[in-house]
This record gives sequence, structure tokens and C-alpha cells, in this order.
Amino acid sequence: MKAINGSLRASRVAVAGAAAASAVLVLSSPAFAHVTVQPEGQAAKGGYAVVDFKVPNERDNASTTKLEVNLPADHPLASVMPQPIDGWTVQITKSKLDKPLTMHGEQIDEAVTKITWTATGKGIEPGYFQKFPLSLGPLPEDADQLVFKALQTYSNKETVRWIELQKDGQEEPENPAPVLELASAASSGHHGSAAEDASATSPGKDTTAEGSSGGSDTTARVLGVVGIVVGAAGVAYGVLTGRRRVTGA
Repeated sequence: MKAINGSLRASRVAVAGAAAASAVLVLSSPAFAHVTVQPEGQAAKGGYAVVDFKVPNERDNASTTKLEVNLPADHPLASVMPQPIDGWTVQITKSKLDKPLTMHGEQIDEAVTKITWTATGKGIEPGYFQKFPLSLGPLPEDADQLVFKALQTYSNKETVRWIELQKDGQEEPENPAPVLELASAASSGHHGSAAEDASATSPGKDTTAEGSSGGSDTTARVLGVVGIVVGAAGVAYGVLTGRRRVTGA
């Protein structure tokens, strides 16, 4: 009887450990589901930066075939340059500005307002993601972040609109818009003419992009690993406890 009771307790411990692991994995999974934007390095106010729009495929039966990114109208950017991506065409849409920008001593009366990538092949298949790099600048000095509203279109004609804004004190919306956080120019050392050096950085270096992926993705991965370890520990403890009880009997 003691052996049976010990086995039951061990089973409960194992189940509890596995449940903890599953809970952690479930909580961490949404971080991989959103369309996000992250800089390769830092995006400093007044400077230039290369940013990656990370697009995961959320569907099991369709591929992502188009991505539309709308640039913020309240902070127009004078320089916007996409990186060529194999298997995708890119369309740049410009619009007239109500208030001209000054760049290198010259006035600019139009700016890029939308970038559209369209797949020429299969696109982003289920279980994969794609990064879409852009070189941007100069970044505004009077803002702490830039909001990019994005539309993700699938091969089954479904469109997911990543356009919802995060409101203070409320939970994250279901389809949040990608947000680029801007660092202060003083802390980053990028400002004025020195900031232009960032625009010469090649956006195609995988080591830079991977090394600077967003903190949310890193946290999610760590939590996932912790959950798996907790679950495994629970199972192992249950097995060992059961064996000790049987031996003791």
C-alpha cells in the first residue's frame, strides 16, 4: 500500500512539473506571433539605423505572400532604403509633405510613406519567419518611439492588420502595431554627422541581426527553456520517488 501511495504522489509531482512547463511555454509563445521591428544595434534620436521587420507565419495551411509597412506620417523620414531580398519584390510609395524636410542643406518636399514587399515564389511558409530590413534616417529627435502600422497578407487572401496601438495601463492588443524604441543621442553617441555612419552599415550581416534581436524574443526563449527544465525535473523526481517507495516496501 505504501508503494502505491508513493507512486501516486510521484505521479502528481510529475504532472505538476509538466503542467508548469506547459504553462511557461504557452505564456511565452505570443512573443513569436507578432510582426515586430527591432534595430540592428541602436536606433538613436537624430541618427540613422538599420531596422528589421520580423514577420512570422501564424497559419498552418497558408504562406505569407505580402507585407505592407506604413511609415509614421507624424515623423516623416527623409531617407528610407530597403534591402533586396531573394524571392521578394519591393515597391516604394512616396507622398508629398505638408511641411518640407531639410537634409544636408536641401529641402525635401516628399518622403516614403509605405513599403510593400510581395513574394515572387512561395513566400513565408508555415513554421518559418522572414526579416525585412530597412535603412532609416535621420530619426526624429522629439520622439521616444516610432509606430509602423503593418498589413500581413496570406496566400489564402487573408489579411492581418497589425495596426492597434498599446494604451497605458491596458493589456497588449490582439494585433499590436510594430513599435521602434528610440535611444537618446547622448547615450548612444550617434548624432549629427557622426550618426550618418550608421547608414553605411550593411543590413545583410546575419551576425549583427541575430545578435541584436528583440528582448521580448530572448525572454520568451529563456522562459520556454526554464519551463522545459522544470517539467523534466518534475518527471525525474516522480520516477525516483516511486522507485524509493517500492524499494522501501
